[in-house]
Amino acid sequence: MTVSVLVPSSLAREATDKREATRKLGYVARAATVFRVDRLTVYPDPGGQRHHDDGFVETVLRYAATPPHLRKEVWGTRDELEYAGVLPPLRVATQTGSGSEGSGSLRQGIVTEVGADGRVRVNCGLQHPVSLPVPDGTELVKGERVSVRVSSREPVRAKLVDEPQPGYVVDTTDLDTAVTRTDAGLTIASSRHGDCLCPRQLDELAAETGEREYTVAFGAPERGLPAVLGISPEAVSEDGHDETGRFDLWLNTVPNQGSDVVRTEEALFATLACLNLME
Repeated sequence: MTVSVLVPSSLAREATDKREATRKLGYVARAATVFRVDRLTVYPDPGGQRHHDDGFVETVLRYAATPPHLRKEVWGTRDELEYAGVLPPLRVATQTGSGSEGSGSLRQGIVTEVGADGRVRVNCGLQHPVSLPVPDGTELVKGERVSVRVSSREPVRAKLVDEPQPGYVVDTTDLDTAVTRTDAGLTIASSRHGDCLCPRQLDELAAETGEREYTVAFGAPERGLPAVLGISPEAVSEDGHDETGRFDLWLNTVPNQGSDVVRTEEALFATLACLNLME
């Protein structure tokens, strides 16, 4: 069960400077976190890029998804991250733990040292790196990211576990590949030219998807999905389908919008909030 969001490499095209572009991407990262998106895919849109290209969008979104205690070690100093300080904290729910009770907290760590005794030192946001035994059949190298289950801080009790990291992951691929993945589920294009979403449709979509598995794609400011795909808005029919067959459905999740333009980060919150009601 996977929820995927597709955003273009031209996402920050209207931002006049790097600071504003970074702030905009912070809202995208927040939306992905709030609504438990599993995968955030940046697809190329070379025809729409004006500023901040060459991997800027992907880098900032990856940085935002990195736990604060690992950012300096993982990213160091990069031009793309000059204004990373304006990014809002994500506060991923499962990254803060339950202390010494229950199963403890799942944290992301990075291997800082590999010993010859079957142990590694891991920085996982505690006061100091901790020495942990490596599970049988597992090989780790310095710099590798790992999952650590911390059951107690004083004294420290932790272990390496084979569990997925909390929060979203970022990747890059072209749009056609992204919507044909085996785990793409129901594919949705978010556009003002789509079929206006209503409560009845949510019930129908919930019955159709069955599980929490869908992919939703967004366009860029002043350059919606029809422009990205090279099709006319008229190619999207009244019932929310298009002649290219790329998507199962085109949806307008902000009907009767009061602004001429709905920004991509605003569309993310509106669309994901609606789709979240399917569950």
